[in-house]
Amino acid sequence: MKSVSKWWPYIIRNFFLAGSIVFIAACDNTDVIVEKPLPEDLKPYFSPPEEFAGEYGDYRSPLIFESGDEVQNRSDWEQRRQEILDRWHGLLGEWPEVLDNPTVNYIESGQREDFMQHRVEFEVAPGWMRDAYILIPEGDGPMPAAVVPFYDAETGVGLEREMRDFAYQLTKRGFVTLSFGSDPRSNYYPEEDNATLQPLSFMAYMAANAYQVLANLDEVDPDRIGIVGHSYGGKWAMFASALYDKFAIGVWSDGGIVFDESRSNVNFWDPWYLGYEPGDIERDWRGIPEEENPRIGAYKVMIEEGWDLHELHALMAPRPFLVSAGSEDPPKRWIPLNHAIDVNLLLGYENRVAMQNRPTHGPDEYSNEVIYRFFEHFLK
Repeated sequence: MKSVSKWWPYIIRNFFLAGSIVFIAACDNTDVIVEKPLPEDLKPYFSPPEEFAGEYGDYRSPLIFESGDEVQNRSDWEQRRQEILDRWHGLLGEWPEVLDNPTVNYIESGQREDFMQHRVEFEVAPGWMRDAYILIPEGDGPMPAAVVPFYDAETGVGLEREMRDFAYQLTKRGFVTLSFGSDPRSNYYPEEDNATLQPLSFMAYMAANAYQVLANLDEVDPDRIGIVGHSYGGKWAMFASALYDKFAIGVWSDGGIVFDESRSNVNFWDPWYLGYEPGDIERDWRGIPEEENPRIGAYKVMIEEGWDLHELHALMAPRPFLVSAGSEDPPKRWIPLNHAIDVNLLLGYENRVAMQNRPTHGPDEYSNEVIYRFFEHFLK
């Protein structure tokens, strides 16, 4: 059997995450991690339909270095993974240090049903505060937990729109949750006229600090914290879980998982996502790029140089993620997801990439139940 000493931290972490590792078996140039079987109700979502199996499209393989060399083993992948991270942060802007102990101000606390609800504000970046709710179920810790980002803090805890109350529903299932929000036009750091980060990268940084808030709670197991978001929150959850590897799992609900200029809601080109340029944030970019609305910012560079978001999917490996897909992420999205499957296979993991499809953009009861079962399987 090949040496796996450098991989024990990852192996042990995943053992505690899912209780799933049974043994390690030597196989060619990798060591296969033999896992506890998926529950029957989740199995269908971890395999592409036959028409997309083994299809990779025009997406450049994340298993190829910038030099053109191929990734051959886990050690190579660690180098390639860092290369991807460096390139993305180089274009989107380098984060400030993630806060070890973000400031949390408790505003109002009380019992709600069978859990405690705390209305708080917390430090999402040095000197920046955002409103949030922290929900803590009854029982002894440490418990699994989830960050739920959206436009506002109230939706996630069931005080606003239906079918987007991920924090409330997960708390009812035994998760500590933090639900917070931020207006899309307020995410220019450190200032609107001269932001040093593309807004979507800053949003991911804010989520990393939300993770730290949960990790510092006595009730929470810091190795079992996931993130889930829908639409705006789905883009947010994808970037946060990919760029901050302390998130144990990610669930991305119909935010668009690759660039697609045929879909107006897959709008990564907007200045409040990846199309920021100083002094150009007032333009009406609620439309597909065209001559009157040319690409700008980091998005323009990415398209011109052939980048795509499948590289972020690859950064998740071997952490599990679920695409809760609607109108913006049809089944053909399995084509880019096949690249993430290949990275996981190189590392010896199966059943780490999942997608469940629905016809509408908005979540429904069935798609949400799959989300909650995914959280339960991997984090409880």
